[in-house]
Amino acid sequence: MKAHHDQHFLVDINAVNRIADLAEVSGRKVLEIGPGKGVLTRALLDRGAIVHAIELDGLLCEQLKSTFSQEIASGQLTLQHGDATRCDIPPFEISVSNLPYSASSKITFRLLEMGFEVAVLMYQAEFADRMVAKAGTKDCGRLSIMVQTYAAVQSCFRLPPQCFSPKPEVNSAVVKIFPREPIFYINDRRLYANVVLALFSHRRKTVRNCLRGSASMLGEAWVQRVIAGLPDEILQSRPEALYLEDFATIANIT
Repeated sequence: MKAHHDQHFLVDINAVNRIADLAEVSGRKVLEIGPGKGVLTRALLDRGAIVHAIELDGLLCEQLKSTFSQEIASGQLTLQHGDATRCDIPPFEISVSNLPYSASSKITFRLLEMGFEVAVLMYQAEFADRMVAKAGTKDCGRLSIMVQTYAAVQSCFRLPPQCFSPKPEVNSAVVKIFPREPIFYINDRRLYANVVLALFSHRRKTVRNCLRGSASMLGEAWVQRVIAGLPDEILQSRPEALYLEDFATIANIT
């Protein structure tokens, strides 16, 4: 069977239960993105969650309506046909989702902008590894910095391709995300995001050269002020060697 809409259906019941048990969902508003055939949806409902599920595939939506007709009628499950990267998403407390690989980044940042208590999310393992890579290490990147600026991230476990149908070509990984305010003050969050983007667009260069190469995006005058105001220790470093405090220091220069 060929994957449709980048969807690989989780079929390992032990894995489903492990995921569903990572957050206390009883009586809570739970967002599930990409319910597929509803195996994780069922586990969440069985644990007393009040689920709002968003599914892109119209055929799967019809199947889910039939499978969960009683739960929909009782209000325990709300089913929305839509694209989670851009459709309206109602307020929720917890998200438990097997995210489509191709939309993982967009959906993750959307969720962080909305706010929630905790999210249990499944990603391609390589993506999850980049997300949890520590600032100041060679494995960190834009994803690592942006997620860890606004959340604490915990690796939970990996799942092999055999847990899915159709089998993906890569391993998957489950993480827990706990939103929080930035550890270091950020004056302008949009500018901060642009600084992180600019630096990691030229990650093999020094911070000084990264900023100069991104002057058209960040503003020539601002870049000149930043270079004049930063210590050589930061300017001569490469982006992957910086810590969260360093990114905040750069972005907060006025």
